[in-house]
Amino acid sequence: MATEYQDPTAKTFTDFSLGDLMITRGRTVDTCDLTTFSGLTGDHYPLHTDEEHCKKNRFGTRIAHGPLTFSLAVGLVGLSNFYGDAIVALLEIQSLRALKPVIVGDTICVHAGIVELSEGKNPKYGQISVEYSVRNQREEEVMNFTQVMLARR
Repeated sequence: MATEYQDPTAKTFTDFSLGDLMITRGRTVDTCDLTTFSGLTGDHYPLHTDEEHCKKNRFGTRIAHGPLTFSLAVGLVGLSNFYGDAIVALLEIQSLRALKPVIVGDTICVHAGIVELSEGKNPKYGQISVEYSVRNQREEEVMNFTQVMLARR
């Protein structure tokens, strides 16, 4: 007898529960990340690109762009397959806070937990709010934010 294949990405709004938590794998930030992000965005601010200039600043070295840290966090959760293919749209980013600098050599991971589920008015979609806590290798929280998304039912 053949076993029916179940697609692990075939998730919907009803597959998520308040309090669901996942922790991503780590990702080490390197010089290439800062250089590439600067080139992609045009943000060549010395705080991210000029090591000599930064030796005199409060951090003593270059730091990652805040939007780079945010992007890496979203990517790490995406790679985890936590959402499968349930998400159809990003609705909002709430309360993004950069708490500590991320420097070259730091390894970040994300603790992502569902903090709100809303049925909404459209029977085709539900709304999921996920709190992201981005942490470095010392378990220090370097960034946090809540991502609100629309999920298919």
